[in-house]
Amino acid sequence: KSFVQTIGEEQIQNPYTELLVLKGHQDIVRFLVQIDDFRFASAGDDGIIFLWNAQTGEKLFELHGHTHKITAIAPFSSSDASEEKKHLILSASADRTVIVWDCSTGRQVQQVSCFHSTVKCLTVLQRLDVWLSGGSDLCVWNRKLDLLCKTSHLTDAGISALAELPKNCVAAAVGKELIIFRLIASNNGSEGWNVLEVKRLVDHQDNILSLVSVNDSTFVTGSYVGELIVWDALDWTKQASECNFWDSSFHPDAQPEIKLTQSPNETSVQHLTSDEECVFAAVGKGIYVYNLQMKRVIACQRTAHDSSVLHIEQLPNRQLISCSEDGSVRIWELREKQQLRAEPVSTGFFNMWGFGRTNKQANQAAKKMQENTPMYFLELLGDLIGHSSAVQMFLYFGELGLATCSADHLIILWKDGERESRLRSLTLFQKLAQNGDFQLKF
Repeated sequence: KSFVQTIGEEQIQNPYTELLVLKGHQDIVRFLVQIDDFRFASAGDDGIIFLWNAQTGEKLFELHGHTHKITAIAPFSSSDASEEKKHLILSASADRTVIVWDCSTGRQVQQVSCFHSTVKCLTVLQRLDVWLSGGSDLCVWNRKLDLLCKTSHLTDAGISALAELPKNCVAAAVGKELIIFRLIASNNGSEGWNVLEVKRLVDHQDNILSLVSVNDSTFVTGSYVGELIVWDALDWTKQASECNFWDSSFHPDAQPEIKLTQSPNETSVQHLTSDEECVFAAVGKGIYVYNLQMKRVIACQRTAHDSSVLHIEQLPNRQLISCSEDGSVRIWELREKQQLRAEPVSTGFFNMWGFGRTNKQANQAAKKMQENTPMYFLELLGDLIGHSSAVQMFLYFGELGLATCSADHLIILWKDGERESRLRSLTLFQKLAQNGDFQLKF
């Protein structure tokens, strides 16, 4: 029996009652990136990039240049005040090239093909007007695709994720290690750039899968075996950690589930996102909300989907969206629940949450904190069923709706049915008024 939460056909709080199916890709669509308020790009294993209008679903451009699957993609907007703002896209491929595209024309601006391995991640540092490529090396490039500096060969596994940190630093996930690099910028913008390794953090027990910068003082990492570590972004010390997401004994509200073994992919931290207050983690099939100030999980849905959750994002009004390998996309709301009087709990529970040594004083402090802390739960508001295979990720466009991409080669634009109906009615009234058949009054 599945313990995944379900919702009835009457999804009163789910606005996405219309959908547009966008076709064009011939293989798994893995990436969506937002270009501006109305446009986005999609890319995947067919090596093709499409540019779309998020409002109408119109295909704007089809970008051909890579010969293998796309491995990373990032928007890169011009910051030159002397010229009109340009929207560019960087794309990396398993063909060991990186291409810069102009979003206004759909043309290839430039291509770099000097990589010794596949580039797995791209990060733009707008403040320095440079971008980074992560593979077996960390390379720093300017807008003209001049190589400013690079590290020595790091590892055959390569850099899997990058995050910008304060003081011209970046964090790079390389297997189990987290390497902190500092960029030394040139004064004249051309020569003198350098990238230095300043620290290696080896606290994770397995490969780091997810990395997110929270603010100028905090960033968070998650690993394959379910470890979540909160780091200080200035001195790179470990501030807090969590490594028992999957253990139902620590989540009394979760429904019991009998298992003989625990598969590692059911505990892997696939994706992280955050606001100033919380980190939202996709762990195995579940969703967890970790409060940074309290240094503990305040809400969870252990079986949010039937399969691993691949992507999670926070929406306005304390809502979340998650998508999964099971092909579903779900909307959640973080709600406060009635707090009952706390019962005595074993010290081991609080020791796991990082409240210090297992002694009487620590237990009393933890109990007091629990009594004064509001508890939350995740309520399922909507279930978007449209894809026939794993949903890789999504983009939220506010009132324009939601874009999702999948292993079924499709992109779906989910629309607010009531809003779309109003727009169609308004358009009809305007046409009637123009034809003189209807007196439009405001």
